[in-house]
Amino acid sequence: MLSKRIIVIGALSILVILLAGAGCWGYRLVFAPNFLPKETVYVYVDRDKDFSDLCRQLKDSAGCRHIEGFKQLAGLLKYPANMRTGRYAVRSGISNLDLLNDLRRGHQTATRITFNNIRFKKDLAERLSEQLMISEDELLSLLTDSVYCSSLGFTVETVNALFIPNTYEVYWNISAEKLMQRMKKEYDAYWTPARLEKAKAIGLTPVEVSILASIVEEETAAVDEFPIVAGLYLNRLHKDIPLQADPTVKYAVGDFSLQRILFEHLELDSPYNTYKHTGLPPGPLRIPTIKGLNAVLNYMQHNYLYMCAKEDFSGRHNFAVTLAEHNRNATWYRAELNRRGIR
Repeated sequence: MLSKRIIVIGALSILVILLAGAGCWGYRLVFAPNFLPKETVYVYVDRDKDFSDLCRQLKDSAGCRHIEGFKQLAGLLKYPANMRTGRYAVRSGISNLDLLNDLRRGHQTATRITFNNIRFKKDLAERLSEQLMISEDELLSLLTDSVYCSSLGFTVETVNALFIPNTYEVYWNISAEKLMQRMKKEYDAYWTPARLEKAKAIGLTPVEVSILASIVEEETAAVDEFPIVAGLYLNRLHKDIPLQADPTVKYAVGDFSLQRILFEHLELDSPYNTYKHTGLPPGPLRIPTIKGLNAVLNYMQHNYLYMCAKEDFSGRHNFAVTLAEHNRNATWYRAELNRRGIR
């Protein structure tokens, strides 16, 4: 009788030990902290990344202690065959189950995107593709599609005005179409009734405000000059005087590095050449900033019709009311160009 008790107790002890071992194994596999990066890191799953690539990234950069345990649980949950694209946070102390739940359900962490100092569509597409899963070609195909641009209320020439430079939070795997829709939402949010009323008061549409703001920003890097330059060009527009804005010539030539505009440049037959054509060019020369847009809407009222870069090459300008005064300023500037050997 005693021997049977000993056998039963022994068997139960072994069972308890086995269950405890299985419990420890199960806890470590499922619930125990398995990722201990020094700070939160992000893993990116795109269309081309497979499970092996993900495991390698987790091991190399996410402080994974036991990658085999992660693989085992991922297999049990059938994750390798159902990977979802996205940008996922790996926080210090996270367990296999918590991370896999995020990965399986597509629970991403939004990423912040910015786009500043952009002139051409290709530059914009390249900048955004560097920050998102979208390819450069996917964006360019929309930006150059006249039918699609029209559906948003723009033309191929004016669609850059849709983008209001700021910092935005979006999901890393957002599609090109959804990104464009988000930018349209932000565009509409910027153009409040008050701003629309200001644009109407100066005789411009929102797109025309963007075009003029782009010229203003190309003319001067001095933010305090923005409202002055905006007022100058509005004076010319209202008097039906050609803008004669050098940046529009540079845009037409395709070379913003030009330091001296020559007669041959002024003769270029382009709708962007405001020496040959009155009014605004067909589209913005760059994606203007909010400061540029606001400078046009809140332009300075004055009588200036002319501007010329200062001869000290400070990036600032001399402004003039009369042509005679402007010619004097231009003479000083050309003399300095010649002295510096700039042809």
